[in-house]
Formats: sequence, C-alpha cells, structure tokens
Amino acid sequence: MDKNIIKGSEHEIKGAVKEVIGHVTGDKAKEIAGNVEKNLGRVQKEAGKAADAIKDAAKPD
Repeated sequence: MDKNIIKGSEHEIKGAVKEVIGHVTGDKAKEIAGNVEKNLGRVQKEAGKAADAIKDAAKPD
C-alpha cells in the first residue's frame, strides 16, 4: 500500500474535523481551511491508489 493512501486519509479526516468545528463555531476561516485540507487529502489518497495500480500493472505475471 502506497504511503500516500495513508497520509491522504489522515488529512481527509483531520480536514473534515476542522471543517465541522469551524462550521459549529462560526469560524469561516477554519471551516474553509478544513475543507481545503480534506480535499487535498482526498487527492493525495487517489494519487496513492494510482501509484499502487501502476506498481501492480508493472508486476510480471
């Protein structure tokens, strides 16, 4: 498993928590920062999945 999948998932979760906290407290800056972190984590996770797919495709049968 590519390390980007794990790190991306961590960022996705932390971002979602920040987003909710920002929404609940009315802190728009924290809400936006959380949303950005969550989406960057999602992108990082997908990059890790793509790297895994490339590695799997390159393996000889």
